[in-house]
Amino acid sequence: MSNIVVVAEVRGGACKRPSLEAVTAALQLAAASGAKVAVIACGSGLDAACAELGKSGAHKVVAIDGPSFANYSGDAYAKAIADQCKALAASAVLMAHTAMGKDLLPRVSALLDTGIVTDVVAVGFEGGAFTAKKPVFAGKATLAVRAAKSPFTATLRPNNFAAASGGAGAEVQKVAAPGGDLLSVVKEIVASGGGKTPLQEAKVVVAGGRGLKEAQHFKMIEDLAAAFGPGVAAVGASRAIVDAGWRPHSEQVGQTGKVVAPPLYFAIGISGAIQHIAGMRTARTIVAINKDADAPIFKIADFGIVGDAFEVVPALTKAIAAIVGAK
Repeated sequence: MSNIVVVAEVRGGACKRPSLEAVTAALQLAAASGAKVAVIACGSGLDAACAELGKSGAHKVVAIDGPSFANYSGDAYAKAIADQCKALAASAVLMAHTAMGKDLLPRVSALLDTGIVTDVVAVGFEGGAFTAKKPVFAGKATLAVRAAKSPFTATLRPNNFAAASGGAGAEVQKVAAPGGDLLSVVKEIVASGGGKTPLQEAKVVVAGGRGLKEAQHFKMIEDLAAAFGPGVAAVGASRAIVDAGWRPHSEQVGQTGKVVAPPLYFAIGISGAIQHIAGMRTARTIVAINKDADAPIFKIADFGIVGDAFEVVPALTKAIAAIVGAK
């Protein structure tokens, strides 16, 4: 029997939440196509991650474990994963549309001699073929794709599927990480900004724009994000803010930055240029705060507050902190 394969992203020994969302998508495809769901995890010291993946509802977990895989290497991971996809007779291969997924799954699809659909927001199985939908033209239209080759491979936009959980314990198969013929192995990664919630994985994104007037005022945005508690919210910024040097490009939301789809998005002092809207219009709930009642951002906002951000945001921060603290 064929398998719907999910390539899990494991960092620091822990499974990233978007990988569990990919399992949910895989289970949908499996139910429609009659396939099983197998998850592949690469790394070193994968016991905890595999235990979590084993309870995701997947039928099997393959752990490619070895010291040479302690740090992510696109070349090394792709070869090992492609070999396992062949062994599992994969009819589809899914991965989250994260920085790692955008680098790794195209490599895997090339080794499998197939195509790839990226930034997918919906998947299906119709008439014996896998299908997918993805936003195009800065989110103004949706492209419907039908797989013409096997296996079907796709990266899935985070926060578009519920994270899988509550399944029975799946079989965990350990496979030794290959070595010797690898073209490259990463020995060390020096990371910056540790401890921050990844922008594309955050449940809440608090973004600021030119309406904040000065770089030092961006602390209001940080304070509001922090009020939601650890690991919940991330800070975002408009392109104008990044171009001005107030914030790093890693926080930019928009067509030339990151595309996010959190359950809750705050646009503070952001007018709503199409470039920015392209990066956040799929958020489930959008709250806009702007003193200009005619700002374009209000046209897509679910809730709008016309007022001075320097008055509204501190009051909102205080209220959210009180609610979170009372839980």
